[in-house]
Amino acid sequence: MSRIGRAPIQVPAGVDVKIDGNHIAVKGPKGTLERDFHKDMTVALADGVITVTRPSDKKEHRSLHGLTRSLINNMVVGVTDGFKKELEINGVGYRAAKQGKDLVMNLGYSHQVIMPEIDGITIEVPAQTKIIISGPDKQKVGQFAAEVREKRPPEPYKGKGIKYVDEYIQRKEGKAGKGAKK
Repeated sequence: MSRIGRAPIQVPAGVDVKIDGNHIAVKGPKGTLERDFHKDMTVALADGVITVTRPSDKKEHRSLHGLTRSLINNMVVGVTDGFKKELEINGVGYRAAKQGKDLVMNLGYSHQVIMPEIDGITIEVPAQTKIIISGPDKQKVGQFAAEVREKRPPEPYKGKGIKYVDEYIQRKEGKAGKGAKK
């Protein structure tokens, strides 16, 4: 049996969970999240604990078991603590600023890169070279952070670009030059 799928999910105080057929709604201090899960999975709430069970040991059911439990757990964690991704900008003249609800970045192009804040996501720019993206929905936070990083991914020679704070960029050596010949 799935070790992830059979683990129970503790519902903290202040979080309201409603299960209606194959639809789950989780409401907490950071917001409300809703999701439809697969019709074969059975989700039950009893005494502040959510459990996910599967009908059989078919390969499809085994894979959906852990997935469903992880998605529901991420919803509970998201409405209580939230998720965040931190990005770092490296490069001479590369910087970010927040203007209203827009993230405005100078990334070495002939124009500024402007990204509007989407629903459920908050953008903070504590320094010109640091961007913090946070929100209750793990998928939205990760997707938006990936889209920001995509505007100027880090390059391996000088390390210029936008990278995650915990990301390691493997550096390459430049050209050897002309002096090696004799």
